[in-house]
Amino acid sequence: METNLYFVRHAHSTYSPDEYNRPLSARGFTDVKQITHLLQGVNIDFIISSPYLRAKQTVEGIAKLLNKEILIMDDFKERILSDKKVEDFQVAISRVWENPTYSWEGGESNLRAQKRGVKVTLDVVERYKGKNVVIGTHGNIMVLIMNHFNNKFDFQFWQQLDMPDIYKLTFIHTKLIDVHRLWYRTN
Repeated sequence: METNLYFVRHAHSTYSPDEYNRPLSARGFTDVKQITHLLQGVNIDFIISSPYLRAKQTVEGIAKLLNKEILIMDDFKERILSDKKVEDFQVAISRVWENPTYSWEGGESNLRAQKRGVKVTLDVVERYKGKNVVIGTHGNIMVLIMNHFNNKFDFQFWQQLDMPDIYKLTFIHTKLIDVHRLWYRTN
């Protein structure tokens, strides 16, 4: 029995240091319409999201269309890079990918964030066995989860993600058997 998880990396957002309440940008809301259109042809059983506003807003369109509640799961939130402002994001993110056990002050190492993400993912696979589940989440945590199952999903893969992006992960029991990209920007 296959379980399909549709990981939806959030659409473009308006930058704010407030991670929980950062909203989508005008471009992001336009992309939500495309995401909704793309997913309406899939028999979606459940919709889950990170607690961050931009992730919830990205899956709200499909939730409203299907009249489904968005279930919030905290562990799908983005990895915490640091609790301080990093001077150079590219240097900071490169360092944690180069050394999976390294973490910046107050942040999560790749291994710690990955462990959190994989645990919640496998919990979802077990709880919603045989179902199609949309998960509104974030790029780094999504790729760390995917990397656990196949190391080809690495830093370079993360760098090439679109915003938004959608990957369908198909599991049999807890074994990942297929990954398929669904999102291709049309504008």
